[in-house]
Amino acid sequence: MRDVIRDVPAPHRRTFLKHTGALGAAAAVTASLGACGGPESTNDTGGGEGGPDRTLTAVIGYGNDGSWDPTQTASAFCMAANHHIYEGLLDTDPISREPYAALATRVPENPDGTSWRFTLRAGATFHDGKPVTADDVVFVFDRILDPDTQTLAKGFFASWLEEVRKVDARTVELVLKFPFPDGLSRLTLAKIMPKHVFSRPGAWNEAIKGLAVGSGPYRQTAHHPKSNTTFEAFDGYNGPRKPAFKRMNWLTIVDAAPRVAKISGGGADAQIADNIPYANIGRLESSGLTVAGGAGMNNLFLMFNTRRKPFDDVRVRQALRYAIDTEKMVEVALKGHGTPSTSFLDEANPCYRRAKTVYDHDPERAKALLRQAGVDGLEIDLLAVNVSWIADCLPTVKSSWDAIGVRTTLSPQETTAVFTKLDQKQDYQVVAAASNPNQFGLDADLIMRYNYGPGNLWMQYTRWAGHPVAERLFRDMDAATREADPERKKAMIQDYIDVVAEQAVLYPVVHNELMTAWDPDQLTGIRAQPYPGINLLQAKWA
Repeated sequence: MRDVIRDVPAPHRRTFLKHTGALGAAAAVTASLGACGGPESTNDTGGGEGGPDRTLTAVIGYGNDGSWDPTQTASAFCMAANHHIYEGLLDTDPISREPYAALATRVPENPDGTSWRFTLRAGATFHDGKPVTADDVVFVFDRILDPDTQTLAKGFFASWLEEVRKVDARTVELVLKFPFPDGLSRLTLAKIMPKHVFSRPGAWNEAIKGLAVGSGPYRQTAHHPKSNTTFEAFDGYNGPRKPAFKRMNWLTIVDAAPRVAKISGGGADAQIADNIPYANIGRLESSGLTVAGGAGMNNLFLMFNTRRKPFDDVRVRQALRYAIDTEKMVEVALKGHGTPSTSFLDEANPCYRRAKTVYDHDPERAKALLRQAGVDGLEIDLLAVNVSWIADCLPTVKSSWDAIGVRTTLSPQETTAVFTKLDQKQDYQVVAAASNPNQFGLDADLIMRYNYGPGNLWMQYTRWAGHPVAERLFRDMDAATREADPERKKAMIQDYIDVVAEQAVLYPVVHNELMTAWDPDQLTGIRAQPYPGINLLQAKWA
């Protein structure tokens, strides 16, 4: 079964209620990479206002200082940029997520086979002028499947992909452990990287910091963490989605007010911005901008440190979930552009089923669960990311927990800082952050493995993977992945999601709609996507 959401995102509506040496090898490509100072200009308009060679300026509401390694990153900014810099054998449409031939010449005719053979596009080159070869493809997949190397991408491939073999200089064969049609759309997550660059000592660390050398339509020309990243059309690109913009300048502005200011008013110098605050929609529309939303898996989640008492007790985790007034959060913080979670999956997902445990607002039940767990006088320091819409939701969490006698302190920090603490295995109690597995794809198996793969980072963060319930869950997930019958597989996924809901170790609080704004007098071909970032591979100047 292809668990793919095929409908395009609806416009925003109130009825929506119902995530990490070689530098010299690519110096000609990324001459400014790693610059310590700020950029010379973050407002470059290139060939002049109105000219075809002018710079497209985009404003991204997420940091560009996360990992740029395509095998590791879950950074919204970096993932969106990498889709413009790199190619997979297959890539996917940003909305339907249907696969199309990118570096490969065609999509396999038999998705139900146990091997797929791909021929690389003739004349495909990396941004440094070197040809793309089968060795580069094998290099990337060997890294992903290496049992001694822990990458985020491993969780998307290791369960069903046995190996990738070189057939000849331009041909590779993927050998599957069992038929897995959903794997075709996942190939976009294996961005093909030049072996001659990234096999050098220290190169993967440079990739994390921002070194990006691909074969895609745009090459990175400068990278200034916490400020902006710039791109230029790659003249050597001969693939299916030609670059329409001579230059692009993507600004990272996490704070909502200055982000909106960049695209609005008489001094606006950006043509498109994502993560638009709901309160600004009307004003932006009245000024002539198009504002559209995409609804999907985007969510505010809570994650508990299960090695830290009393959060090892499922009753405490459940109590804190029942205490949250999610309807108030949707109405006040999200202005109606969201819905309380009733499953790990959003309601539009083909595998959605209302979970057996749904955390409707029930403060009396929350108090009773705390009493049963013998917990009194609980104090929580809630570590949270500073993404603007998350910040808007945090006061509701605090007031809800305070109301059941849990003294709550809010500690919002930059996203990179939060996850650096987690990566360093620092102690914490509870984390509130934004997540959207739709960045990686839409099938439910992928979505659940992103958060609940036995060896992935999220389970390391929660310290829960060794729990007997978790071990049984992972076995059930493996069985569902291997199940060939679509309806049986769907039911198996729904059943283990019920376990995830009951345990509430890492679980959504609300799913919300993401808003994108752009100037229709300057840009066409824009489609608002239901996950962070932007995709300009089919956009052009108006």
